Amino acid sequence: MRQALTIISRDAELAVGVGVFTLIAAMAAFGWLLWPVDPLQVDVLDSLAPPSLAHPMGTDDVGRDVLARFIRGAQVSMLVALAVTILGTLIGGFLGLLAGLWGGFFDTIVSRIVDAILAFPPLIFAMAVAIGLGPGITSAVIGVVLASIPWYFRLLRSEVLRIRTLMYVDSARALGASSFRLIRRHILPQTTSTILIQASSVFSFSILTLAALGFVGLGVQPPVPEWGTMITEGLAFALTGQWWLGFFPGLGIFLLAVSANLIADRLRDIYDPKSAVGAG
Repeated sequence: MRQALTIISRDAELAVGVGVFTLIAAMAAFGWLLWPVDPLQVDVLDSLAPPSLAHPMGTDDVGRDVLARFIRGAQVSMLVALAVTILGTLIGGFLGLLAGLWGGFFDTIVSRIVDAILAFPPLIFAMAVAIGLGPGITSAVIGVVLASIPWYFRLLRSEVLRIRTLMYVDSARALGASSFRLIRRHILPQTTSTILIQASSVFSFSILTLAALGFVGLGVQPPVPEWGTMITEGLAFALTGQWWLGFFPGLGIFLLAVSANLIADRLRDIYDPKSAVGAG
């Protein structure tokens, strides 16, 4: 923790990314304590009220408080994105580690499946899965997880193919170390930074993709607040002056995605300086 704080304090861009991300995460975790309003409470007499002291982000077409819905939407978006990131890391990373270490038939089969998934744009693939399984948060999570697995698989596989040729790995294998011991003791510690960077990128991808699925009605279903769904609901009033309905959830998506991307980019530059030099 001390080392992480030192790195953040010395890197302005990373500090900004971590700061914005932390603020949104804190709002999602504790915002309901500061603004204890039911996001599902309807008050048709106070519908489409502009931002004010009583409603800092205004109200929607049925009088629900947009700030309360924004906070609940942050909770939903971050929890789902976190679940997608963890599941994608576990499944895709594990398959990539095994494919790179074992090679042979297992590597060939899994690589062909991954190539088939990569034949589709990630958003289109996630939408196809959500349509096939039916609209809802579970279908959206499954679709986004499946779309993210190839990124982990290919990255970890290439790392293992490089690491397994090193002398200390050959020595451990010659001494009888099993595949899982090789992964746990010798390979996984060398890929931790790579996994962390990829997880940051996938978190950003998950936020945007879940919002897109919600926008087209395939993600979280109403009345549960979710930023993508809130933008869709606000579109009906975009031309009549009620700008706050879509602006605030859109701003939340923008800030969260940009901060996660900024963290991933700076971590990549820190742990892999060669990539930064090549990009320059």
